[in-house]
Amino acid sequence: MNSKIIANGILRAITIILGVALLLFFLYKIQSVIGYIAIAAVVSLIGRPIVFFLQRKLKFKNTIAVVLTMVLLLGIIIGLVSLFIPLILKQGQNLSLLNINQLQVNIENLYSEIITYFDLHHINVQDSINTSNWFSKIDFSLIPDFLNTIISSFGNFSIALFSVLFISFFFLKDSKLLEGILLTLVPEKNEAKWKISSEKIKNLLSRYFVGLIFQILILFVIYTIGLLIIDVDNPIVIAFLCALLNLIPYVGPVIGAFLMLTLTMTSHLGESFSQIIVPKTLWVLLVFIIGQLVDNFFSQPIIFSKSVKSHPLEIFLVILITGILFGVIGLIIAIPAYTSLKVILNTFLSDNKIVKKLTKNL
Repeated sequence: MNSKIIANGILRAITIILGVALLLFFLYKIQSVIGYIAIAAVVSLIGRPIVFFLQRKLKFKNTIAVVLTMVLLLGIIIGLVSLFIPLILKQGQNLSLLNINQLQVNIENLYSEIITYFDLHHINVQDSINTSNWFSKIDFSLIPDFLNTIISSFGNFSIALFSVLFISFFFLKDSKLLEGILLTLVPEKNEAKWKISSEKIKNLLSRYFVGLIFQILILFVIYTIGLLIIDVDNPIVIAFLCALLNLIPYVGPVIGAFLMLTLTMTSHLGESFSQIIVPKTLWVLLVFIIGQLVDNFFSQPIIFSKSVKSHPLEIFLVILITGILFGVIGLIIAIPAYTSLKVILNTFLSDNKIVKKLTKNL
């Protein structure tokens, strides 16, 4: 092997490395745009059944059906925002988020009431919790910065919302648009198979995302009714947040439970801990448990059996692995990504024994 061949090999390797680095840098810079496209794809999958209904049942033309679908989706978003923002601001005032000193006093009072309650029942929790170390780790001065970040992000949210809706409109109007873009990356000999896979994936994921909306809606109704009966402040905000967190498998419900119980307790600071706060917190916990039982034994089995068509253990392992590899994002995208992968494998490797076993229900 002469020096010229070695030099060409090194040059080729350097060129490939630089090309990959530039591609990754470019993707990093446009990650927000990629995010908009991904969200728009999900929105178009959710709106797809509505468009089909308007076209096939009510005989609307494609463009009119898409416009009506987008108006409906936009109306839902505006309705949620108009309902949600005022209640968030009210809850923020209740929690004294704008008064940092008062927030710290409230938390200290809540902590003292908890310690006193356990002491009265001869349960010593003081030794297991070092209050000075606990509070030293909390930087309450960060809260104003956090609020300012939220306020400043409304501008970015407006841009993101417009971008997502704009892209979603064209994805719905031309259902083959995204498929056509992806097919440019596929060799011509495999185009037919990719088209079959694409159609199956769209059908399955469309049912999956619509199912998720019904899952959130059912939880929202259960939580709202329960919190209204218990007379918890701002039940709609708490119910919506906790139902939405359920989108994160396994971890989301735990965060939702903590949020629901914390907001309930902090909303009644100053009242009797043993007679008011503890009973209400226990009732709220019962409402949460009822919601989770309905979700785990009714909503989720229907969603998974009708859409992703996978065994519960299979889903658990996939979510666990993607969560370890990619964190919270992995937990959220695990099921859609795995479903898409199964369809692709079923199309291209249908004779493989393992693939047959995994995709027998597709």
